[in-house]
Amino acid sequence: MGTKTVDGAGTGAEAKNDETATEEKAVDVTKASEEAAEPETAEASEAAESAGAGDELAAGGPADDEADDEDDEETLLLDEEPEGPSGVGQGAAAVVSVVLGLVSLTGGWIGTVAAARETLIGQLQTSSTASVAKQVKEVYGDAWQTTALWAGLFALVALITGVAVLVRPAFGAPGKAQAPWIKSVAWAGVALGVIGLLLAVLKYSDALLGLPSTS
Repeated sequence: MGTKTVDGAGTGAEAKNDETATEEKAVDVTKASEEAAEPETAEASEAAESAGAGDELAAGGPADDEADDEDDEETLLLDEEPEGPSGVGQGAAAVVSVVLGLVSLTGGWIGTVAAARETLIGQLQTSSTASVAKQVKEVYGDAWQTTALWAGLFALVALITGVAVLVRPAFGAPGKAQAPWIKSVAWAGVALGVIGLLLAVLKYSDALLGLPSTS
């Protein structure tokens, strides 16, 4: 009885040991297979990435896009024309020319003061016993001529300014066209200057609105 129990226990222990050994061998084989498969998978991934990068470069990838963008920027910089004068100064000068022309025709405070001063000087320097013709000339004639003189100066400055604006593009950036409104205003200043200068000369020489006769 006791012998049989020992033999049965020994046989059961050996069977368990055989099963454990078999399981360990199977685990070792599985691990070896996985380790062998990992390098192959890594190599395959690297090859796929290399192939993808090659296809992207062949199809014009990010590197080509950046190069194209740089070329486009350089082309735009080359195509841009150099900036010329903005025309603000010319426009302002044209307006000044018109204003000066109007002052020459309508009169300004400086001409009024100069005429009043000349009248006062004539009154102080002319005696009451002087002839009527002399009194009229000293008190009124000289004052009117002074007014005409200042009007002529304003007209001359308006004329010069307008002409300077019209000829300015010839000395500026080549190919830079002058704005049409600047030309129009400048021509208006020139016209007012010519008219004012002509009237001033006629008045100063007594050809226009001369002194009345005292005879």
